[in-house]
Amino acid sequence: MNLFDLSLKLNGFPISKARLALEEIQNIKDTDFEAYIFQKRKEILDYHLQNNSFYKEIIKNADIKDWKDVPVMTKRDVQRPLEQRLSKGFSTKNVYISNTSGASGDPFFYAKDNFCHALTWSIIQNRFGWFDIDFNKSKQARFYGIPLDKKGYYKERLKDALGNRYRFSVFDLSDTAFEKCLEKFKKTPFDYINGYTSSIVQFAKFLKKKNLILTTVCPRLKACVVTSEMLFEEDKKLLEKQLNVPVINEYGVSEIDLIAFQNPEDIWQVNSETTYVEILDENDHILPYGEEGRIVVTSLYNKAHPFIRYDSGDIGILSKESTMQKPILEKLIGRTNDIAILPSGKKAAGLTFYYITKSIIEDDGKVREFIIEQHKIDTFKVIYASSEVISKDKIEKIKSEMENYLEKGLKVIFERQDMIKRSKSGKLKQFTSFIN
Repeated sequence: MNLFDLSLKLNGFPISKARLALEEIQNIKDTDFEAYIFQKRKEILDYHLQNNSFYKEIIKNADIKDWKDVPVMTKRDVQRPLEQRLSKGFSTKNVYISNTSGASGDPFFYAKDNFCHALTWSIIQNRFGWFDIDFNKSKQARFYGIPLDKKGYYKERLKDALGNRYRFSVFDLSDTAFEKCLEKFKKTPFDYINGYTSSIVQFAKFLKKKNLILTTVCPRLKACVVTSEMLFEEDKKLLEKQLNVPVINEYGVSEIDLIAFQNPEDIWQVNSETTYVEILDENDHILPYGEEGRIVVTSLYNKAHPFIRYDSGDIGILSKESTMQKPILEKLIGRTNDIAILPSGKKAAGLTFYYITKSIIEDDGKVREFIIEQHKIDTFKVIYASSEVISKDKIEKIKSEMENYLEKGLKVIFERQDMIKRSKSGKLKQFTSFIN
């Protein structure tokens, strides 16, 4: 029985209709795809200009002669009650509603019309299908957060049951908890793993410590899909070795859609079927393929709520090999609010600090995980979970490397904790600046 599809249908999301629509989009010829994108952009823009008073406020008196003249939406634009942002004919009773995790610092509720939400799921099912994963049949080992209030908790557990998945807690990453995870893998024929990058990496480190390859105890396992957090190359190699399955990188913006998914050729393929992705500079100018900038996304099908030229808060690069039908995300660099401002005035991606420290701090396996915080313009704190204090040699090496990569005069404080505290969603934010 196709329980996953059935649960979508029972909740009013027309998955069969969406799947047929997706198939039609994917059958559009390469030569006609640009015209399809331009037409859908125009349709969704015109629709919200005619039916959404909230979006009219954003447009104001903008002189829109071309797509590049359409104002960029930000997360701050949507910091108002959801009811005020819905289009005509939609209410909180006839749309899909959810909220962002707040990882960007700006949590809010958002809505999708039922067909748009079904399209999102059809895209996700299509991409997972590249790796022979069927949501109606394949058993998922899920490393995600879960609401701790009674209603939210049991709602997620019900969704897990209908989605043929078992959820592991990401709030307890101790060896004791991982022993229980391992026993579950031994007894359950999981087909794939899906969840937050950092949690699955910690599980892989536990397996490495036990000198155990996961497929030896769970031979049916065939893929691991990581999401929501950065995946570094060293961690990917660790996962591939300890899990012994392909490790697939997923990038999504919860309020919009699945944005990019690593295909079987190891290319991060952008979802061009239901979204339009642009890379813009600080002045909202469109950058050519190959240049780094802000990832700005348009939802081509969401009629309930406008997300038109919406700044995702992420920084990335579209490959020079991209086409309108097959854009390729060459690199996801981080979030715009993850920028560190240094005493000299220089700006650096916060993950630069994380990457420098990571290359030194984890080489002996004693440090389980860590985060970096900027507290003053010249002061950074490394908070780490470890069985023992980091050696003076490592501390000096980290300081030296930061000077080499960034600039001299930076102060680095180290603080050991038994466990790194995660956000309410269970995600781990690798770098946070408290001065921006």
